[in-house]
Amino acid sequence: MEIRVLKYFLAVAREENITKAAEVLHITQPTLSRQLMQLEDELGAQLYIRGKNKITLTEEGMLLRRRAEEIVDLADKTEREFLQREDLIAGEIYIGAGETYAMRQVAKMMKEFSIQYPQVQYHLFSGQADDIKERIDKGLIDFGLLTEPVDIEKYDFARLNYKDRWGIIVPNDSVLASKEHVTPQDLINQPLLIPQRSIVQNEIAHWFGEDHEKLNIIATHNLIYNAAIWVAEGMGYAFTIDKLFYGDEEIPVTFVPLYPTLETGTVIVWKKHQIFSPAMSRLIEKIRQTFKA
Repeated sequence: MEIRVLKYFLAVAREENITKAAEVLHITQPTLSRQLMQLEDELGAQLYIRGKNKITLTEEGMLLRRRAEEIVDLADKTEREFLQREDLIAGEIYIGAGETYAMRQVAKMMKEFSIQYPQVQYHLFSGQADDIKERIDKGLIDFGLLTEPVDIEKYDFARLNYKDRWGIIVPNDSVLASKEHVTPQDLINQPLLIPQRSIVQNEIAHWFGEDHEKLNIIATHNLIYNAAIWVAEGMGYAFTIDKLFYGDEEIPVTFVPLYPTLETGTVIVWKKHQIFSPAMSRLIEKIRQTFKA
């Protein structure tokens, strides 16, 4: 498979129309159709179904779209890295981060770095730790900010001097909203929304102790904003860490910390034994100096 042909396929997937995609790509429609047919022959799979007004991807086509996006992103990133000059620290750095207030420490560090190297551009991806680690492994992200617990055995890392405090978001009119903290007994048999990561679910189960079998888990979530809307509408109480979401008139919710206190640390991780771009190599030096890694 050629990168050029994968870009053709992605254009068709975006436009949902071969003629429109050909116009965007500045090639003729017959040329584009021929390239797609050759791609299907090469893969031995039908990638799309041509409808009256638009094309629809098959399951094989949707799989290729996901893989092609990763391949093209990595190819573009690699090309940009090789175009960087050693005597001018420039280029792009890709950062992945979970939801954590510790990002403030990272942002302050990045501000200092950007003043020193103003030609560097950044791309910030937010998601769960597992998603970020997968992107690091594939070379799509240079470093990640991860909340613990997390397996970092295969990464170099720096630990931040910050602990996230766990609690729940409850509706403002809930009896729990006025409490100083909530205990496992307060939440037994209550409708709960918990994080999707299994390793975090284990931490919550451990906090509940023997009562974890009595949990009424109605949903899982990966980012807190949408979960907070569910809470505001009375669906249940959502586990999250502090300082991520403050309720307002539109989403009237309150954060209440857990007791006994449950806290998690935060780490910055990057690939071991990796040859990085000059910009990323300088940033790793900055990370080590800032967080004493």
